[in-house]
Amino acid sequence: MTAVGLSAGCQSRSDRPDRSEAPAPTPSVSPTGRYQAGITLPQPAQRSLLAVVADLADGVSVRRLLAELGEAIRALTTGTDARLMGLEPGDLTVTVGVGPRLVRRVDPALPGAEELPRFSRERIAPRARGGDLLIQICAGDALVVPAVAAALLERAGDRIRERWRQSGSRGANVPVERGVSAPRNLFGFVDGIVGPHTKAEQQRHLWLAGPAPVAGGTLAVLRRMELDLPRFARLSVAEQEAVFGRRRATGVPLSGGTIASGPDLGAKTPDGRYLVPADAHARRAHSAVVGVGLMLRRSYSFDQPAPGLLFISFQNDIRTFTNTLTRMDASDALLPYTTTTASATFLILPGFDAQHPLGSRLFR
Repeated sequence: MTAVGLSAGCQSRSDRPDRSEAPAPTPSVSPTGRYQAGITLPQPAQRSLLAVVADLADGVSVRRLLAELGEAIRALTTGTDARLMGLEPGDLTVTVGVGPRLVRRVDPALPGAEELPRFSRERIAPRARGGDLLIQICAGDALVVPAVAAALLERAGDRIRERWRQSGSRGANVPVERGVSAPRNLFGFVDGIVGPHTKAEQQRHLWLAGPAPVAGGTLAVLRRMELDLPRFARLSVAEQEAVFGRRRATGVPLSGGTIASGPDLGAKTPDGRYLVPADAHARRAHSAVVGVGLMLRRSYSFDQPAPGLLFISFQNDIRTFTNTLTRMDASDALLPYTTTTASATFLILPGFDAQHPLGSRLFR
């Protein structure tokens, strides 16, 4: 990096690179519309993320705060906010959700009013469990993310109190099927292959259809997990693949097919053993086995304070997540290599525009 910089600094005028060879600008992602950006768009997801979880101070007008955040998001994503300090927003997205406490204040029967239960293999400090507000910031340019976070937190001021934050990045994308790709995680396996990828699947499993105040929203689960990389790395490749139920190099199920193929959970070896082991993650978390819908994953890896994964899933029924993890808790070969250190769930608000401020349909 230093050598490149010195070389560039010593170029003569005649050696300057041709400006016509500069990369094309990254396409922007509209912050407004029926759904918030940063969930299904863009595809593939951006390389860098920062998730900020906060509480609201007493007496704060939720409606006013959300409306102001929506205005700031529009200015930041269009590049008209001076606090970007000349950085191009590119594919910047900001996704906002509200926690169960705020949803219950509107209506305890609404989706998103339910807290997550406690599970095994958790080591969560009180401030790292739950929260009133989620601000998820994603961008292809890693420099944009902290600048946007600073601008939004300044706009919120002392109306919010930060609980915890986690930044992360995604590895190189692996093609799954046409128009769909997924990154590798720190264990080396392709992460997030299965999900509601088509519009029909997303309508069925991802987006909330009602009641009216939440229609067009979805439910998010965030779980920050530390990964025991040294212990997992001591396994042979075959043992690692048995943990996941897929080939490490290709993502193909151990039962065969393609990376996009669902695992054949009934397939056996000639001596009667399941090709996808009984405790493999691909079997224990399979939606048909659990009896729930599909979840859309937008997970990010990190290395501070220890190697880990910020698991983020979006679904229109919280049982999609809770029932899956309950079944995994019983016997999933992957879980012993993870420890959850933060956990929260949020109602991701429906989309917004100039006529309908962020959160205005829920907080009237």
